[in-house]
Amino acid sequence: MLTEREKLDTLTRLGIELNQVQDMDILMERILTEARRFVNADAGSIYIRENDSLLFSYTQNDTLQKRLAEGEKLIYNTFTMPIDMTSIAGYVAVKGESLNLPDVYKIDPNASYSHNKSFDEEAGYNTRSNLTVPLKTLRGNVLGILQIINSQDEGNRIVPFSAEDERMMLHFASTATVALERARMTRAIILRMIRMAEMRDPKETGAHVNRVGAYSVEIYEKWAINHRLPQNEIDKNRDILRTAAMLHDVGKVAISDLILKKPGGFDVDEFEIMKQHTILGARLFGNVQSDFDEAACQVALNHHERWNGEKGYPGHVDIATGAPLEGFTLPDGNPKPKQGEEIPLFGRIVGLADVFDALSSKRVYKEALEEDKTLTIIEEGAGAQFDPELVEIFFSILEIIRSVQKRYVDEPDE
Repeated sequence: MLTEREKLDTLTRLGIELNQVQDMDILMERILTEARRFVNADAGSIYIRENDSLLFSYTQNDTLQKRLAEGEKLIYNTFTMPIDMTSIAGYVAVKGESLNLPDVYKIDPNASYSHNKSFDEEAGYNTRSNLTVPLKTLRGNVLGILQIINSQDEGNRIVPFSAEDERMMLHFASTATVALERARMTRAIILRMIRMAEMRDPKETGAHVNRVGAYSVEIYEKWAINHRLPQNEIDKNRDILRTAAMLHDVGKVAISDLILKKPGGFDVDEFEIMKQHTILGARLFGNVQSDFDEAACQVALNHHERWNGEKGYPGHVDIATGAPLEGFTLPDGNPKPKQGEEIPLFGRIVGLADVFDALSSKRVYKEALEEDKTLTIIEEGAGAQFDPELVEIFFSILEIIRSVQKRYVDEPDE
């Protein structure tokens, strides 16, 4: 458990570190981890406000995690609840004040709110102490709710959250909200960019790019663990990849509507123009000034390369000119495609995630394939279109992939 001095030092450090996290989902995970560590809590959740509802966005639970095999992750369902006085989280959102409950099964019967026992019953969990704090902006608006569960003493016995715990959590929530508001704004800007692409190409929807980003992070994390990368490197790369993956097709904004919106297939010349979206997207990030620029450039340029080097594009090119790099020109004058580990890891990952989502998603011009058919195509593509190691990882985390599909559902008009 942290000492008082360590908590104060940590608050100062986190104010800097949290604002360095770019992606909203990665940030929520980090906020919840640090909040629980502050007060030695077994579990916790974050809810994000969406109009008059709270979206259950992220959860952690050490007790349930310990029941899983090594390397497995908790699978949770997202849901919304109304912002009203009937639930604990809703009550805190309405009031804008923290609520510290020593035992959720001994709430005053005259209280308007109550504890929903269904999660405990379904998961075999025993929720007792509960500290719920609002994530309030400087303007006093409630951005979301941070809920931490089951404080533990040094003997790991469940105890109530103290008044000091509550005070520290309010300080922490203020710091976290500043970072979360910034990350939410960044996400909104990116989704507006995607919306621009969607106006040009109906395949580029907000839900699609969120799924591709989330799939990519899960595949990368499993790959990194298998390769024994240090945790700080994994955390940094997850954050960078999540956003870079969302922008994989941003270069399409520079492709003519006559091609993007053509109802049928492309002829040879049209396909050659269409392939340029990889170079055009990479060119947006070509003046590399950060790790994110480098990752976004790699993803945009390489997500259509193929592991076996056949029919992938754009190949070994100079992104400034689109011409083949010296020594990589084929007899027909075209650039030689990349193959194997010539394709950067992030490009290989996003390529797999993008194809899976394209196959499994409904669009105005096609129906979604049945999951069995989609998975067969992915499996058969191992060693040809896709890195076989990544395909193996994909199937090992299939339940997590399915949970991402349920989290980011296409809007009816998508």
